[in-house]
Amino acid sequence: MTNTTQPIAKTLNQLSPNDSDIEHLKDNSHFLRGTLVESFANPLTGAITETNGQVIKYHGSYQQDDRDVRNARIAKKLEPAYSFMIRVRLPGGHLSAPQWLACDEISRQYGNGTLKLSTRQALQFHGIIKFEMKETIQAMDKALLDSVATCGDINRNVMCIQDPSLSTIHDQVFPYANAIADRLLPATRAYHEIWLGDDHDKKLIAGGGEIIEPIYGKHYLPRKFKIAIAIPPYNDVDIYTNDIGFIAIEENGKLAGFNVCVGGGLAHTFGREDTFPRLANTIGFCTPEHAVDVAQHIMCIQRDFGNREDRKLSRFKHTVEKYGVEWFTQELEFRLGFSLQPAKDAKFTTSSDRYGWHQSQDGLWHLLLYVQGGRIVNLENYAQKDILAEIAKLDVCGFRLTGNQNIQLIGITQDNKAKIEALIKGFDQTDDASHLTGMQRNAIACVSLNTCSLAMAEAERYLPSLLDKITPILVKNSLENDAIKIRMTGCPNGCGRSIMGEIGFIGKLPGKYNMYLGGDYQGYRLAKLYKENLTETQILEELESLLAAYANERQKNEYFGDFAIRTNIVSPSQGGAAFHKGASK
Repeated sequence: MTNTTQPIAKTLNQLSPNDSDIEHLKDNSHFLRGTLVESFANPLTGAITETNGQVIKYHGSYQQDDRDVRNARIAKKLEPAYSFMIRVRLPGGHLSAPQWLACDEISRQYGNGTLKLSTRQALQFHGIIKFEMKETIQAMDKALLDSVATCGDINRNVMCIQDPSLSTIHDQVFPYANAIADRLLPATRAYHEIWLGDDHDKKLIAGGGEIIEPIYGKHYLPRKFKIAIAIPPYNDVDIYTNDIGFIAIEENGKLAGFNVCVGGGLAHTFGREDTFPRLANTIGFCTPEHAVDVAQHIMCIQRDFGNREDRKLSRFKHTVEKYGVEWFTQELEFRLGFSLQPAKDAKFTTSSDRYGWHQSQDGLWHLLLYVQGGRIVNLENYAQKDILAEIAKLDVCGFRLTGNQNIQLIGITQDNKAKIEALIKGFDQTDDASHLTGMQRNAIACVSLNTCSLAMAEAERYLPSLLDKITPILVKNSLENDAIKIRMTGCPNGCGRSIMGEIGFIGKLPGKYNMYLGGDYQGYRLAKLYKENLTETQILEELESLLAAYANERQKNEYFGDFAIRTNIVSPSQGGAAFHKGASK
């Protein structure tokens, strides 16, 4: 096969004078060791150094401080209230019941008592103090869990459709999440050495000696990298928002292979029109035995050609946009040594979760439970954390996190179904989300304040109260049961996938949000900027008008996002460099 590639790849393990400070930091990190040991041993502060704050991301943790009390502490000449978030690596979002129980106990003993479900099917501990980090990670390890490769410039948690009742080929597809995650795991033993000790007998990497990263090289990737797997017609992983999307194709009840999609991503920066959200392009089809190799080679093209000078332009979507899909496909096929087949027909009908009980063809039951804002916590009227802990003690099911921040209990026999139903009833709770509006059932919010350093406005803590104020508008227009996707993030980095909502809000200032409309229910289309810097009063005024018009003028079975496009409330959004062109109508 002839390679007609024109761009010249960056030489592995070599820096250029214009590379960013983070690239130089990685170069000097001794394969992600930094001086973490010394920094965590310093008894005079609850923080670690700024440099080590970057290094520890590769160990699955972010240093944070409580922004609610930051100014008050500074006024008293106290350092900020530092703590750490640890993100557990869970390919496909899967935990056993004993692992869930261990995570519950860890959150109570070392964290702030809650468990946060991320939009990438990962689980996060919040509020871990510096001097208990090692004990926390070792407690995770005892449950055969780790946080390697959940943050930093590496492949992040690999997503996969979580519900076994959705497809006859689910059990054939799901193992690929682990296979891809294992292949793309960093090889450095830094995590093992720093947190688990040299005498640890469950090594992440077999053998000893210095590890020279065989896939990543010394500088890893230009930025984070995300991979997901979906099985049509269900798109709960928002497949086109990922750097790589694998769309499983079924033929005669068997997995025939995957459509391969490249170049998705949602983050952009206010005021920089050279940054943009972009949905992935489908470039072809590969058979199952090639899927892991395809993932590796795609990631390595980003390793070699991605922008390492300007981190705002260093995501894979910018590489694909810069060089073009045709160039990229040629480069990939040259590295693979074969051509991808033409993409197969695939259609998605929803990106939402199916709540309640569902039975798969093998006779087992699966229960999908709603989690408000992805935060597992005990509230005054809903002890969800205690309920899930009691279910885990039964050890009769697995636990699966969804890409929409909910949780599913899987693999339940008929007898055990009755036990779980009785337990939930004993807590005076329901096992479905029928008490919620359709909009509440389809809501996503990122963590944002008070711990995210990038947050410009509230999201997780605010969206529930906003939804309560929207509910009377829905009821007035008989829309309370309509599945309208609403999403909110505290900044434009996309963790809550707000730009994919039929209604999306991105925080601009405290109490003010940019409002986006026109995303679709299936996950094929980005939303478009509708109005900027709206207060809550203005948001409710806009929704009063928009939802009334939708109720009165929509066509049969028309979703809200499609209605906004058809009636020219906004024009269809374009991804990539064209995203910022054309104002909303």
